[in-house]
Amino acid sequence: MDEQIQQAFDLSGRVAVVTGAGGGIGRQAALTFAGAGATVVIADVLGDRLDETAAALKDTGATVSVVPTDMSRKAEVDALAEAALAHHGRLDVWANVAAILRHNLILDVPEDELDAIISVNLKGVFFGCQAAGRAMVAAGRGSIINIASQGMDHPSPLVGAYALTKAAVAMLTRTVAVELGPQGVRANAVAPGFIPTPMTAYRWNDAEGNVDPERQQAAFDLMSSLVPLRCVGEPLDIALAMLYLASDASKFMTGQVLRPNGGGSMP
Repeated sequence: MDEQIQQAFDLSGRVAVVTGAGGGIGRQAALTFAGAGATVVIADVLGDRLDETAAALKDTGATVSVVPTDMSRKAEVDALAEAALAHHGRLDVWANVAAILRHNLILDVPEDELDAIISVNLKGVFFGCQAAGRAMVAAGRGSIINIASQGMDHPSPLVGAYALTKAAVAMLTRTVAVELGPQGVRANAVAPGFIPTPMTAYRWNDAEGNVDPERQQAAFDLMSSLVPLRCVGEPLDIALAMLYLASDASKFMTGQVLRPNGGGSMP
């Protein structure tokens, strides 16, 4: 491989925080960043799943810190950034992956459900941008990566509250890019299409949480039929897009939304 190309994607010596790292895209992002050489700080509200991610990272020889964090609480998000700096002396990449999904028609969404979705999916990302942004501005460098969703481009019933938070995340990302760009900090978003993760597994899990292979295949067939590439993505597809945004390969990119979605939306 050309040395210049390899160096462009190399995260050696850098510290990356990944929220929502207990599974799915967050776990894969942490593994991918570590595979590119980064020290990773992983955060999630689900402690047992966070421990599983930490074990997987340690098996690869990666350096990892575990900081259980409720992203809906600003003090905990600030403490996450402080822990990264205290343990590792720098903060180069911050990936806001943590999110929750609830299903309801707009007319039926109760206030407490709306508050919960906004608290994690929007306020949590906002708090993450604040905490990371302060540390990165002080250092004069850094990359913030927010996870949006194809749902912001493609309205669907039952997920309206989730989708509106993801649309807001895209605008938040652009604003952070404008405000922090002059200080050397980049902010971009990734808006995945359908990806098999614990968040989407309700489509094929039974009441006990076990995979029903027939339902899973039916779900994959349906989702594949809806996109031009006729396939379902994987967490690694999203994590590699995030690696691009985390690395110097994207040093001239900020305020953008990447859409790895098989062609499901093309705004």
